[in-house]
Amino acid sequence: MAFLEKNKAPDYKVVSDEGVHTIQLSGDWAINTLSDAEAILADLEISKDRLICIDASGIDVIDTSGAWLVHRLRGKLEFGGRRVAISGLDDKRASLFQELEKHHPPRWKPEKQKLSIVGFLEKTGRHMESVWQDLLAMLHIFGSLGTVLAMAVLRPRRLRGISVAVQFDRTCIGAVPIVALMSFLIGGIISQQGGFYLRQFGVEIYVVDLAGVLVLREMGVILTAIMVAGRSGSAFTAEIGAMRMREEIDALHVIGLSVTEVLILPRVLALMLALPVLTFISNISSLIGSGLVAWSYLEIPPRAYITLLHQAISIDTLMVGLIKAPFMALIVGLIACVEGLKVTGSTESLGRHTTMSVVKAIFLVIVVDGLFAIFFAAIGI
Repeated sequence: MAFLEKNKAPDYKVVSDEGVHTIQLSGDWAINTLSDAEAILADLEISKDRLICIDASGIDVIDTSGAWLVHRLRGKLEFGGRRVAISGLDDKRASLFQELEKHHPPRWKPEKQKLSIVGFLEKTGRHMESVWQDLLAMLHIFGSLGTVLAMAVLRPRRLRGISVAVQFDRTCIGAVPIVALMSFLIGGIISQQGGFYLRQFGVEIYVVDLAGVLVLREMGVILTAIMVAGRSGSAFTAEIGAMRMREEIDALHVIGLSVTEVLILPRVLALMLALPVLTFISNISSLIGSGLVAWSYLEIPPRAYITLLHQAISIDTLMVGLIKAPFMALIVGLIACVEGLKVTGSTESLGRHTTMSVVKAIFLVIVVDGLFAIFFAAIGI
């Protein structure tokens, strides 16, 4: 049978006639004989002062791989300063070489960065357009979340409680050790640095007020939100992005399931429940670390520390930090899911959007904290 026939070894012969070198190719130039063809062409040597013609009429079988090898040979000879032409091609083989010419990669040219006002304004406009598109995407997801949540309230069976519980376990329970350790160290650093400078004025006792108010109002919730953005937010983006790459998102659409209901709502809801809990644990851990450092470094005993802390803070101080937590969790969850849905079919896109998810989430967390600080200052809390 034809497909059992043995391939003919590729070969060539150089014929010189009236100042023209003719390279006569023969045999099979296909994928099965490609290594042999490369080996014999490696020894080809022709002087630079001659015209060269590559005669392909003697080739028995040629496919895209062999045609590309002949095309590369032509480019190598032309790069050496010779004039090269290909002859002996029928219509089919000529069209094959024409297609190779169309798909030949263009010569690389370095991009020249010109410093100009127009270029700066153009880049700024592109960034603003990207920010606007991200805002619209977040509003779209937020609106669909509201719709799905309203339907879940009317029909509680649509709320996927097991998915919420699984995501809560991943985002909250799994994050307790690292959040507690980080907060413990931050609380100790605040007491040590604050006590070091306050001791110069003889008022190191006020380090208790500093640590209590700073941790409960600002540092506890901000650091926890940043940790959650880097840990859980990036995980959400990677999970949804990987599903996007494997076309599982499209499969959900095909079978009639809502992506917001199945993927986004359980993650965002679990994150909004987890962040206040993690913030409370962070506050307690920070205050313990602060108290231990104050005891060992500033010689403030635990009983006195607790008494001074009770005088410095109130329930309002604790609630200021806890109220921020669900809003920050909502922002982290929305950004993570939006960036995950923007992933295309490459791992480069997945890595880029995962990075952008963390960066955008941390930036907006700090912005929201500043807005809350202005709001609470305006109402006198």
